[in-house]
Amino acid sequence: MPPPSLCGKGKTMSKNFAVAIDGPSGAGKSTIARTCAQTLGFLYVDTGAIYRTVGLAALRRGLDSHDKGAVLAILPELNIELSHAADGLQHMMLDGEDVTAEIRRPEVSLAASAVSAYPEVRAFLMELQRSLARTHTVIMDGRDIGTVVLPDAPLKIFLTASAEARAKRRWKELKEKGREQPFEEVLREMELRDKNDSERAAAPLKAAEDAVLLDTTALDFQQSCEAVMKLIRERWTP
Repeated sequence: MPPPSLCGKGKTMSKNFAVAIDGPSGAGKSTIARTCAQTLGFLYVDTGAIYRTVGLAALRRGLDSHDKGAVLAILPELNIELSHAADGLQHMMLDGEDVTAEIRRPEVSLAASAVSAYPEVRAFLMELQRSLARTHTVIMDGRDIGTVVLPDAPLKIFLTASAEARAKRRWKELKEKGREQPFEEVLREMELRDKNDSERAAAPLKAAEDAVLLDTTALDFQQSCEAVMKLIRERWTP
């Protein structure tokens, strides 16, 4: 079962350093990690987008993402590519189509949570993630980066915020994209995603023992980025 491929790898740095950022859905991991990576010249890797792409593939094939057998059966036929543009932005390709925007739909989020619970799916994607950290200086975010994917990362951050704060951010994001959804529904989906991610048998969402806990409930985006940048600069020597 071949793993997804990597194209457009971006700049390889001579002294590789890895920042592992974990946390629940809606904590701002992706936007904060991407901004910090662009500022520092790191390669940004959004692992959640990779699982979302698998979830989207299952939905497009009319599968129930909770049907493990059906999901595992399609893995050998999936054509998933991860690429980075010159500015470091990550794009996900599925069967030759750029699905970067489509994988952010709420129903894809729930499908991603389901498929990411399967050890076989995680193993299928593991080498891709680790190979990026071996060959680049990276900021990688997800839900098990510090605990499973990069357990030896020099800096691990567990980024979190209250469920209400995270749901409000996601609600605003959807509204800005023209996707009207009641706040209460967004909050319920957020809480369901938290429950699924925390209770799954394979690599459940939790902070690594040596992770730095960063709660952004009371912080705005700029303050959150500054807090992460401060942690990186304390440990990283260019």
